[in-house]
Amino acid sequence: MGLTLFLLIWLAKFPHLAAELWAMKLGLKLLQERARVGSFWWPYIGNLPEAFNIPIFFPGEDIKNLQYAPVLYQVNKRCRFLLEFEQEVRRALEDSKPSDHPFGGQAVGASALGWAMSAVSSRAFRLYGKKLADGNYDDVPMMLPLIDMCNHSFKPNARILQDQDDRNKKMLVKVVAETEIKQNDCLELNYGGLSNDLFLLDYGFVVPSNPYDCIELKYDGAFLDAASMAAGVSSPSFSAPAAWQKDILCQLKLDGESPLLKVCLGGSELVEGRLLAALRVVLCTDVETVQKHDINTLKSISVEAPLGIANEVAAFRTIIALCVIALGHFPTKIMEDESLLQKGVSDSTELAIHFRVLKKSVIIDVMRDLTKRVKLLSSKETSTAQS
Repeated sequence: MGLTLFLLIWLAKFPHLAAELWAMKLGLKLLQERARVGSFWWPYIGNLPEAFNIPIFFPGEDIKNLQYAPVLYQVNKRCRFLLEFEQEVRRALEDSKPSDHPFGGQAVGASALGWAMSAVSSRAFRLYGKKLADGNYDDVPMMLPLIDMCNHSFKPNARILQDQDDRNKKMLVKVVAETEIKQNDCLELNYGGLSNDLFLLDYGFVVPSNPYDCIELKYDGAFLDAASMAAGVSSPSFSAPAAWQKDILCQLKLDGESPLLKVCLGGSELVEGRLLAALRVVLCTDVETVQKHDINTLKSISVEAPLGIANEVAAFRTIIALCVIALGHFPTKIMEDESLLQKGVSDSTELAIHFRVLKKSVIIDVMRDLTKRVKLLSSKETSTAQS
């Protein structure tokens, strides 16, 4: 069985593994070229790192040191994928003749597959490939020697320019300066608006003060009731919303069939719009007041107190309580983490600690921002009552 056909069969069987499989498609090509004597790409492949400092290669203790369930889930998912894929590759190649073996007879185990997938995830660029019938281009991951040595920055000094040579139909890819670049300065590209979860999992680094970083929570009625009561909000009803509230929660995909219960705090929104709308609606008992506003208004944090100041304060205090609970789920405090870093640790331990410190910092930043908003709203409410 050809490896491309083999990958397509796996993609049909496991559509939730699409990202891993398409990365592995390019990774298998990388392993083929590494095994091929006299490969044109050997000078490039020979200069790739022998090992990658990403979580799938962390010692077990350092995986635990991440202390963040969503990333732990992704690490376990990728490790399971590699182990299962290794078995499938072995079965697909067991009857191959030596002359037809795609890897020159070399065994392809989970370690080699992990190296190949890591090389692709940390160095491949997603560029456009063939033009489709609708005028758009398909999205193709590509390895770009030399270009993949550029560092990341949210304020890059260069960008990738993709063009087509009409004379010979070859694709041209080059790096173009966006500003004056001095000698010995690093070339920097923007890898994309990614959270530290993805930077860690795919590239093996994290970005301080990442404007796209956030924390993931599960929308859970009982959990939100507890947070609301801890915040001093009387009689919350997240676990038993009224029928009209439930209808809006269904529109927000937080209830009903196939709900999307993952919600986020931090990042560009500060509070994910779906979560904010749900809090505003469930903490409001007046259906007519809610019906005056559309869903987008209820989701927007830039629309101040659409359902009234008291409702807004209750929603923000509930989120602050959620943040306190989320911080409590981390076994260590930031001061303890910083103390560990000062003692000197391995590279993987240092990366894991930096990651969890930044996650805690996201939570603290959300709490500070919302606390300021609560104080401002409370002062407005006081001024209104006195006038």
